[in-house]
Amino acid sequence: MGPFLFFLFFLLSSSCSVSAKLSLDYYITSCPAVHQIISDIVTTKQINSPTTGAGVLRLFFHDCFVSGCDASALVSTNNFNLAERDADINLSLPGDAFDVVVRAKTSLELQCPGIVSCADILAIATRDLVSMLGGPFYPIRLGRKDSLFSSAASVEPNLARPNASIDKIITLFSSKGFTVRDFVALSGAHTVGFSHCSEYADRIFNYNNGGRYASDPTMNPRFAEALQKACVNYLKDPTIATFNDIMTPGRFDNMYYQNLLKGLGLLATDQKLLEDPRTAPLVKLYAANQTAFFQDFAHSMQKLSIYGVKTGRNGEVRRRCDSFNNLSA
Repeated sequence: MGPFLFFLFFLLSSSCSVSAKLSLDYYITSCPAVHQIISDIVTTKQINSPTTGAGVLRLFFHDCFVSGCDASALVSTNNFNLAERDADINLSLPGDAFDVVVRAKTSLELQCPGIVSCADILAIATRDLVSMLGGPFYPIRLGRKDSLFSSAASVEPNLARPNASIDKIITLFSSKGFTVRDFVALSGAHTVGFSHCSEYADRIFNYNNGGRYASDPTMNPRFAEALQKACVNYLKDPTIATFNDIMTPGRFDNMYYQNLLKGLGLLATDQKLLEDPRTAPLVKLYAANQTAFFQDFAHSMQKLSIYGVKTGRNGEVRRRCDSFNNLSA
């Protein structure tokens, strides 16, 4: 066997080995009520704070895409380390998303101390909240360990900015083993939640140096005008935000793709999906067929949920989600 083939075999074997350590019934004897406990927590939180679902979904993406689904994004910065959650692109991650994981962890520690990882909690909470919002329910394999490392410096190269090119995003996804279909399906997460004006201001103000109220011509003009009014003071108040999907902002459905066909995509990366020949056919498919979108989204989320997972001695089950065990009180 040549060096390259041996290396490829090693990678495949390692990946299969890690995946094999995960299972649907991982906690069946050690913490049999894990799903019910998490479900109760996220249901209460979502009812009281309706933006929780979208926030947790975004947190899950930001966690998994940097170093794998290992709860590294939940770790707080300390005197010795600037953690992922304090990277510039993560500063807008909503507090409700972190809070619901902490609440679930606290409840689980009372019932099953030291058993359920924060990474598994985040994966289950994300799936449950997507389902609560009307999206597909999909099985989650469990047994992830929490990371032993979290660095803000590792975030920027692994997450795409709202104005990134489709080429760059496809390359980023491909480098992690995800296809164009995965990319377009996972983009459908923008059917819920909101984005801050600063993330798309260059589309609605002085577009291509065309003047104060020049907007991206791919945007519906009335949509651009409404956003200009909503975001007029965004420089003074950076917390101003608008819904990603103006039609059904609180429901997980295929309206995101239908909006793109009408020039109602909020972020530059959203609307560009309709302009690229590699992604446009999938946008049109999902806009016309919600079942196809749900099937592909569920498949891609299952694929994402096992990306870069830590098992065995490569991780730990944290006592607190915001700190490593050797730093916990």
